Amino acid sequence: MTTVLSQAEDREAGTRSVVDRALTILGTFQGNRSRQALSDISRHSGLPIATCYRIVQRLVEWGALERDGENRYRVGLRLWEVASRAPRSVGLQRLARPYLLDLYETTGYATHLAIREGVELVSIERFQNPRRVVRRPVIGSRYQLHVTAIGQVLLAHAPRDVQDAVLSAELPAYTPNTYTDPATLERVLADIRRTGYAVSDRQVDLSHISVAAPVRGADGSVIAALSLALTQRDTPVKSVVHLVQLTATSISRALLAAGFGDPGDGRASSV
Repeated sequence: MTTVLSQAEDREAGTRSVVDRALTILGTFQGNRSRQALSDISRHSGLPIATCYRIVQRLVEWGALERDGENRYRVGLRLWEVASRAPRSVGLQRLARPYLLDLYETTGYATHLAIREGVELVSIERFQNPRRVVRRPVIGSRYQLHVTAIGQVLLAHAPRDVQDAVLSAELPAYTPNTYTDPATLERVLADIRRTGYAVSDRQVDLSHISVAAPVRGADGSVIAALSLALTQRDTPVKSVVHLVQLTATSISRALLAAGFGDPGDGRASSV
């Protein structure tokens, strides 16, 4: 009996190992890495190329990855089909999209919607001038919380243990304006909770000022945040704060009407 159990445990451990490796491989497809050669996947995942080849072929067979004519791999349609059923991102994105678009068309400035996942934010929607090439945010990518207005809003309303984890870790500087002192950042988070909005003044780069406000679910908790990125330094920030807050409130009301974020509907989460 002991031998049988031991063999079963070994098989289970092996299965977990394969699953972990497959997830690691899928996790390399983020940011600008939408198409990768097998060697790229091996390098970014830290897995041997032979291991990558075996797992990648299985992922291609299932449809999680696709191979193009140049022998490069990209996320497959079947993985997208599964992801499209995730209420935290897709359901929220669908409900918020018309309000984000209206804010973009009204102001002419880029709009952005994000949720928190652990100690990072995940970008789930944005609208911007298609003629402008910007480095970030990329939909589906993760970013640090302490830098942008939208991240600071999410951090301000995060559980205390998440705030402590961010404040106790290194706070990398992107520009001289980035908050790198934990005490300063903690005071900023308190101000955000008090005023209901955040302003990030050229903390990511020296060209953009962003204004963000929280989006609440049906239970009243903050489940997302939206932001407006100003590209002209002489634009009065106060003139758009109300618009950003009004848009966030409108999205929150739409979520309330849809029951999104109600603890009883299975869609609430500690974002």
